[in-house]
Amino acid sequence: MSAAPTVLIVEDDEAIADSIAYHLDKAGFRTLQAGDGGQGLRLFRRERPDLVILDLMLPQMDGWRFTEQLRGEDAQVPVIMCSARTSEHDRVHGLEIGADDYISKPFSMKELVARVGAHLRRVEQQRRPGGRGPVEVEGLVVDPEQVQAFAHGESVGLTPREFEVLYALVMQRGKPIPRNRLYREVWGYEMMAGDRSVDVFVRKLRQKLERAVPETSFIQTHYGVGYRFDPAPAGAVG
Repeated sequence: MSAAPTVLIVEDDEAIADSIAYHLDKAGFRTLQAGDGGQGLRLFRRERPDLVILDLMLPQMDGWRFTEQLRGEDAQVPVIMCSARTSEHDRVHGLEIGADDYISKPFSMKELVARVGAHLRRVEQQRRPGGRGPVEVEGLVVDPEQVQAFAHGESVGLTPREFEVLYALVMQRGKPIPRNRLYREVWGYEMMAGDRSVDVFVRKLRQKLERAVPETSFIQTHYGVGYRFDPAPAGAVG
């Protein structure tokens, strides 16, 4: 029998942390708890959990710094930010610095457990050998086996979530994918109203692809719908 996935909860409100741990334990996960960012980072380094649930307003080291340090050491582990900070700026900034997901407090424990399960299923799918072959388009190789894209033999440096967004677009080359469908395919559940996650990850993808292959624009905006993978010369409208 395989070991239960481990979830690290970095939250200074003990009642919230205990409630999250209770519901995750009940769902079959193993949980660890840290009350501040510094302790959370030390616990992460020692235990190497499969997923991190992170509050932003933490003592000693806040969630922003925690995420930046964590991503400097591990680009793979899923991070779900849970915060009472609900502004669009905070959500977008959290995703831009490396979070995979952002959920506002107060939240449904059922929803949080569902999101944890969806992220870990995605990780497990990525680890399975075979099933999806590499795709080569305009000098860009998109390789599911390595969960990475390559340009001229060099890694583009995508995170797993960035890769999944790119791969979903590549598999529908030339066809527009609505934002809510792209979110459902990549995140594994329905997109909530006002969620900017897809836009943030597409912007990050475009920046990395532009650095790797400056002569080509790979992802186009299909206005009023979503995005499409449709390589064109850099500077072309779309």
